[in-house]
Amino acid sequence: MTLGKLSGISAIVDVETRSISAENPTGEPGQGGRRTEGTGAKAARDLGQGWKVSPSIEIGPGETATLADIAGSGCITHIWLTTHVDNWRRLILRGHWDGDEAPAIETPVGDFFCSGWGKFAQVNSLPVAVNPNGGFNSYWEMPFQSQATLTLENTHDEPVVVYFQVDYWLGAVPEGSAYLHAQWRRSNPLPSKTVHTLLDGVQGPGHFVGTYVAWGVNSSGWWGEGEVKFYVDSDEEFPTICGTGTEDYFGGAWNFDVPHLGGYTEFSTPYLGMPQVIRPDGQYASQQRFGMYRFHLPDPIRFREKLRVDVQALGWRSGGRYLPLQDDIASTAYFYSTKTSTTRPDVPTHDAMEIC
Repeated sequence: MTLGKLSGISAIVDVETRSISAENPTGEPGQGGRRTEGTGAKAARDLGQGWKVSPSIEIGPGETATLADIAGSGCITHIWLTTHVDNWRRLILRGHWDGDEAPAIETPVGDFFCSGWGKFAQVNSLPVAVNPNGGFNSYWEMPFQSQATLTLENTHDEPVVVYFQVDYWLGAVPEGSAYLHAQWRRSNPLPSKTVHTLLDGVQGPGHFVGTYVAWGVNSSGWWGEGEVKFYVDSDEEFPTICGTGTEDYFGGAWNFDVPHLGGYTEFSTPYLGMPQVIRPDGQYASQQRFGMYRFHLPDPIRFREKLRVDVQALGWRSGGRYLPLQDDIASTAYFYSTKTSTTRPDVPTHDAMEIC
């Protein structure tokens, strides 16, 4: 399915490359740069049509804007988007496949791009790249058979400005291609002695391809002893896949603590990382916050019927005993399924998306 790998990049493929932006909202051939009105019209008043008249869109309070509405079969291969940092949790990104009214993607736009805390951090993974200063890039494959729709809802009480570009191709989609899904959940705070659900209500066949977690620590001490568990198909009380600790799942070790580098140490690699560590400043920022991702691209978790994924929040108490934590955990789970949509939690609410 993937056409973007260097292996085979020289092959000629029978598809049509298209791109949607505020300068070409339909993606049709020869329609770019024709705008005569837009957010850049004043700056272009001395130059006119063809000179960056419509580089962005404005979304009013409570409004939903359609970024892309694509008819036919094909695949979205890249999304670039940027907006003011204050909007990263105020905007909800939704993706609908093949006319299904229920979204397959539904997550705050910042969290979809591994940026849940409203503060920039460089992300250098294969499917998601975040570059200075807030340049969001997605390389997730998003195939569709008859239609693809991407929207942004503004949950804020003021208008927001968004710059974006959606790159895709039109052509026959290979048999066996599944649809991309992304689900967002937040536990704030996580009830004592419970787990945070990363994913549930999923129908297969399909495969889990990763998660981004924004973890806010509500207590002192180490917070990452909890196991990540995958309940595959017929699993009920006990999972098939059970990790050994939170930092282990995200590819780190020994509390992410490198003493000579100042303790918690950021890292970002193609498949896993902790690119963001927000430290208390002794004045207003009193809470330690972390951003972590783990992408199962070479090692997807495959399921035939259903999948449930959760993570424990565990620290240490005196006497060498585990301490269940009540932390602030928000997560985006990415997976592919043959279903166009799946059962999911309630739509993210304004209160749940507040960075506080």
